[in-house]
Amino acid sequence: MQKKLNEFQIGESGIIKNVLGEGKVRRRLFDMGVTPGADVMLRKKAPLGDPIEVTLRGYELTLRKDEAINVIVEVKEEA
Repeated sequence: MQKKLNEFQIGESGIIKNVLGEGKVRRRLFDMGVTPGADVMLRKKAPLGDPIEVTLRGYELTLRKDEAINVIVEVKEEA
């Protein structure tokens, strides 16, 4: 099942399938390591849901909701 990264619940993880957006937003996400094939896990959400903190490529990254909405992730099914 695919979801946008901003729709994830805390502890949910998956593999990035696509990065949407244009220009500076897309380039910024790629520069931060948000690329197709990378594993990502939602660690924390701010009280109002913005920003979110994810673990990506072995480090913690904080994203705004307007950035996270551009990241399509294949959710890992829990066993």
